[in-house]
Amino acid sequence: MTFAAPVETKSIRFRARSFVAFTLTPETPLSEWLESLDRWIGNSPGYFAGRPVVLNLNTLKPAISQIEALVAELGLRGIRIYAIELDGNTVLEPSLPPVLIGAKEATAGLLMQADQKAAGRPEEAGRAEEGRAEPGKQPEDRLPDAPATLMVKTPIRSGQSIFHAHGDVIVLGSVASGSEIVAAGSIHVYGTLRGRASAGVLGHSAARIFCRKNEAELLSVDGWYCTAEEMEPALRGKAVQAFLEKDTLRIAPFS
Repeated sequence: MTFAAPVETKSIRFRARSFVAFTLTPETPLSEWLESLDRWIGNSPGYFAGRPVVLNLNTLKPAISQIEALVAELGLRGIRIYAIELDGNTVLEPSLPPVLIGAKEATAGLLMQADQKAAGRPEEAGRAEEGRAEPGKQPEDRLPDAPATLMVKTPIRSGQSIFHAHGDVIVLGSVASGSEIVAAGSIHVYGTLRGRASAGVLGHSAARIFCRKNEAELLSVDGWYCTAEEMEPALRGKAVQAFLEKDTLRIAPFS
């Protein structure tokens, strides 16, 4: 009598993962919003290439047929929608991206907490342990926290993209045309800035952009942007800073 050997089956592993996605929030009139998007893409070709993009429709509140048309319009512009944000119990067609459930707006603090948990260093537990000292002993000095600033010591070449969700970005060299820097905090460029720089991308309206020589294709703070064509000629080739003032992006000389 022969017996068949048992077949081993491997279990499927599912893992949760958090990541930062860009959000597009269409507004009415939609035709004007699309024209503004076209200007952005024209000044920053390839900006959305390979990026996860969420379509927030809670402001527009379109019908299902309008959602299909809008997703198709964005697809023609090279923008692939990862998911859709829409309040209520709206059921979309299987051909459309899924409705995003339980999403939270990213902040630098939230991302830092996620990193600490991933590293096995829960923030609250760490603080509790640090606050206790054995009798007769002085508590040990705390090690300083790791800096949230990213320092790039080499020039950023065309086609390169720097994304830092935990604070400021400092570039000691130049930033070539066709490259970009995206930061949750401020951006400091000690060389010539020829590419695109987006500061305060996680809602930090106090962020700023500083550069020693402004030849930027685009400057953006907290979603408010200015392209090279829109900048005053007197600000080109000069040391400048870009910042928000009453929901208006200002670019001023910096010395």
